[in-house]
Amino acid sequence: MELVDIVDENNKLTGQIEDRWVAYNKGLWRRTVSCWIMNKKGEVLLQKRTANKVRNPNKWAKTGGQVDSGETVEEAIFREVKEELGIEIPKEQIRVIDIHKSNEKNKRFAYNFIFVVDYKIDEYMLQKEEVAEVKYVTIEEMELAKKNNDSNYTFCNWDNEEFYREINLLKNKRKQILAE
Repeated sequence: MELVDIVDENNKLTGQIEDRWVAYNKGLWRRTVSCWIMNKKGEVLLQKRTANKVRNPNKWAKTGGQVDSGETVEEAIFREVKEELGIEIPKEQIRVIDIHKSNEKNKRFAYNFIFVVDYKIDEYMLQKEEVAEVKYVTIEEMELAKKNNDSNYTFCNWDNEEFYREINLLKNKRKQILAE
C-alpha cells in the first residue's frame, strides 16, 4: 500500500491521507513527480515500464512516480530515481521546471524536473519490478514518435500543448549543455 497526501484543487495539503489507488479511483487531487534525465550529449533517457505495470505496461516513459505521504517533491524525485534506476542525482541540480495541473480523472499536480548526468546505459541498476530496460534517444526521435503517434511511448498520449512545452524545455537544456 502506497499512501499519498491529498491536496485541494489549489495544491494545498488537506490533511487527508489515502492509498494512491483509492485517491486515483475517487478522483482526489495528489502530487506526482517525474524527470527527464539528459546525458552530456543532450540525449534523453527513457525507461521501458515492465509488463506487470497497471498503467502503460511495456511503454517507454520518463522516470517518475507518486509523492508519498509526508515526503517533499524533492525527496520523492530522488527516491524514485534511486529506486528505479539505481543512480544518484546531483543535489545541486534540484529545480522544479514545471508544475502541470491535470484536468482529467487522474487529478494530480505533476512536478517536473530535468537532470543532467554522465551515466552510461550499463551503469543503471534497474528495479526489475518497475523497469524492463533503458535507452537514450534524441529529442528529434521523441518528436518523430509523437508525429507518428507511436503507441510504444507514453508521451504520444499527451496533448500537443503539454508535449511541446516539455520538448521546448528539453531543447533549451540541451542548448545549455552543448554550450558548456
